[in-house]
Amino acid sequence: MASSMEQGLLWAEETLGVKVQSAGESARYGTQSAWIKIATPAYPLAFLEIIALNPMVSHLPKGVEHRWFDMDDKALKERIRHEPRLIHWVANVGDLHAAHSLFRMQQIERGQAIACTRSSPKGVQNWTLTVRPDGERLFDGCAPSLVQWGKPNAEEPLKLHPRNVLPRSGVSLKSVALSHPSASKINAALKAIQMASILCEEGPANLSVQLNSPKGPRTLSMVD
Repeated sequence: MASSMEQGLLWAEETLGVKVQSAGESARYGTQSAWIKIATPAYPLAFLEIIALNPMVSHLPKGVEHRWFDMDDKALKERIRHEPRLIHWVANVGDLHAAHSLFRMQQIERGQAIACTRSSPKGVQNWTLTVRPDGERLFDGCAPSLVQWGKPNAEEPLKLHPRNVLPRSGVSLKSVALSHPSASKINAALKAIQMASILCEEGPANLSVQLNSPKGPRTLSMVD
């Protein structure tokens, strides 16, 4: 998350060596975002999202009281005031309804399934993302939200996934590390959705990723 899209795009260029050309908007949640392809064989669907509040939006639509990903939280806004930070991650699933139910069985309520769209040079992208009405990430952002790409029952749901639409950035995801005081609960949820390869260790809340980039190895994390 960045304090502004301008700050986020400048950070991407100076820190990663990537000049991001375009950004999208969410009218529902009053945010702007830009995506960077970071997929690798180990993480074939990975992309990095730079997200910020849209300064042109002062009120959310009727029925929406909070922005997603805790973006209304004052403490979080203060943490990213001077520099963008990693704040959350999203797990791609083939059956959102089933994954949502599996999380619920672990006493993790991921919220509503929100249909999202975005225009791309190759067509309109569709995906469905879990968002809580209170906008909370849960577990300090260490437990993932859930996403299913494509329209329901699409024959090729990943056809317009960012992996297949975004240009090569020269940035690649090397590893993901998680820690949290409630690691056992997060690990049980990840195991339930067949993501046990990502292990959360017990400790202070943190999410970090190791990247290779045109500027060299980079580490992004929630904390200093």
